[in-house]
Amino acid sequence: MTNSSEGTNTTQPEISIVSTMYKSRPFLEQFLDECLKVLSDMGCLHFEILLVNDGSPDDSLTYALERRLDIPQLVVVDLSRNFGHHHAAQAGLQHARGKFIFLIDCDLEISPLVLSDFHHKLCESHCDMVFGYQEARKGSRFEQISGGLFWKGFNFLSDVKIQENIVTERIMTRRFVEALLQMGDRNLFLAGMMSWAGFHQIGLPVVKKQREGRSSYTLARRISLMVNAVSSFSAQPLVWLFNLGITITLLSFSFALYLVLRKIFFDDTLMGFTSIMTMITLSLGILTTAMGIVGIYLGKIFNQVQNRPTYIVKDIYR
Repeated sequence: MTNSSEGTNTTQPEISIVSTMYKSRPFLEQFLDECLKVLSDMGCLHFEILLVNDGSPDDSLTYALERRLDIPQLVVVDLSRNFGHHHAAQAGLQHARGKFIFLIDCDLEISPLVLSDFHHKLCESHCDMVFGYQEARKGSRFEQISGGLFWKGFNFLSDVKIQENIVTERIMTRRFVEALLQMGDRNLFLAGMMSWAGFHQIGLPVVKKQREGRSSYTLARRISLMVNAVSSFSAQPLVWLFNLGITITLLSFSFALYLVLRKIFFDDTLMGFTSIMTMITLSLGILTTAMGIVGIYLGKIFNQVQNRPTYIVKDIYR
């Protein structure tokens, strides 16, 4: 990792606003303006705004570096390539220095102006994290249904339970963030990791607007996130796979016994080509699925024991 333009100011910021950049140029100007406005309204003099460039292909990085001329508290962490939203967010949390850390997406679906509500709730309740969630999901009917199924499916399969329709936006204490960064997971699903970390957590309902432009979270990426989330926090699929195997084995023995008895007493096994092919196809499908599930968990183990960093920083502009 290479550090560039490191400042000498050692005063700990009261609040760090952390966000990631990927195709974010259309939102950055308004995002930064609203960050400055809410911090000013809160009377917060010591703060930092930390942006992580997650290999953005547009000029997000260039614009962010230009804004450092008029926002000295702006910190830019430039990753060596695109590592993904969760990895970039982890990089932001790792480099944030504030007493409180506010994590937010910069696409303006949720305005930075909500920071004051989150901060007030945190201080009022003396908790370690206040997370945002949607009481009613925004977007198309398909997005609402698929999003709802994601959280219901995760909570059904996982030992770690998460508030449904949770969003990225949350404010955390320094001790919570430090505990989170100690976990050492290489297969990141931050919502699950934050829930697993414990401490005192409170939800705050928020209204999420429809973003301008197309979201980078396609259906394929949502499915991939679901697989990663469940396999990172639950062994239930493997348990169910074992139970399914035992059930099929018992049924097979029972059916074999039935055929033997039919052969002894009636000289008729009642088996034909169609029945045989159906059983072979069913067995092959189950076997292939089982190998795939086991392969996913083996892949998780492989990634974890490789012990590679979850991100690589190219430059830090502070």
